[in-house]
Amino acid sequence: MLAAYILGSVPSGLIIARVVSGTDVRQHGSGNTGMVNVFRAAGPLAGSLTFVMDGLKGFIPVFAAMQADLPIWGVIAVAAATIAGHNWSILLRGKGGKGIATSVGVIGAISPVVGLIAIVIWIGLLVTFKYASLASMLMVASMPVMLAIAGYDVRYVLFGVVLFILAVIQHRENIFRLRHGSELKINLGSTRVRHSD
Repeated sequence: MLAAYILGSVPSGLIIARVVSGTDVRQHGSGNTGMVNVFRAAGPLAGSLTFVMDGLKGFIPVFAAMQADLPIWGVIAVAAATIAGHNWSILLRGKGGKGIATSVGVIGAISPVVGLIAIVIWIGLLVTFKYASLASMLMVASMPVMLAIAGYDVRYVLFGVVLFILAVIQHRENIFRLRHGSELKINLGSTRVRHSD
């Protein structure tokens, strides 16, 4: 769990944005180091690389825990630790991202098919509605449903529900803006993203 938390704490978005564009994403938008804020501040290449690296931060420790044949609760504990590291990084004094890409990586280690379908759902929702926050929350909501349909252990399904609750909490400001019609949409035709995620 400690190793997973430390790996999760590595601020992929901050590092990638600096390397790709020399940008400190903490000085832009919401100031978090997640994929959408990186996309907005440093461009699509940095945003895409951040999604991959944040996803791997979730995938690698959970995959390792499963290969080590840890019990399900042990796997879930490792998964929770790496997401906590990403959201509340010790290297960023308790700040970080919103855990969406890392959650996809975690679920992808448990079920690669569910992880891949979740990514497709996210892309489809983003193209349809243009709201990254809405697409992210609905995508995370779909994961426990898919795990249940696929017959995975109820503990994994419940963990997926916890991930959805966490995603809602992390997006509470976005939800407020969505309700009041002030959430900004992503301009998919631009190299920048007008969004405060």
